[in-house]
Amino acid sequence: MSFNDEMEFLMYEMKVSEGGRVVIPAPIRRSLELNEGDTVVWDMQNGEVHLSTRKKQLEKARALFQQCIPAGSQPNLVQDFLNERRSETERDEPA
Repeated sequence: MSFNDEMEFLMYEMKVSEGGRVVIPAPIRRSLELNEGDTVVWDMQNGEVHLSTRKKQLEKARALFQQCIPAGSQPNLVQDFLNERRSETERDEPA
C-alpha cells in the first residue's frame, strides 16, 4: 500500500523469522539508501516502532541544536569553553 502526497506513505507486512529477524523490503531500503552492513536506528513511540538511518537521526539532532542558537549567531564551542576556563582561572587565582 502506498500513496504520495506531501509525505510518502509506505506500509508493508512482514513476518518475523527465527531469532526475531525481519527483512526490510527493497523499496524501503532504496528509499533510505540502505546498503548491506549499514546501521539502522529503531525507536519506539506510543507502541509503534520507527526505523531510520544514523544520517537522519544526526540531521534531527542538528535541527534541534540549531533551535537553541540565537538567530544570526554562529557558536564557537571551543572558544566559548576556553574563555570560560580562563575566567574561572582568573577568578580562582589568589590576588
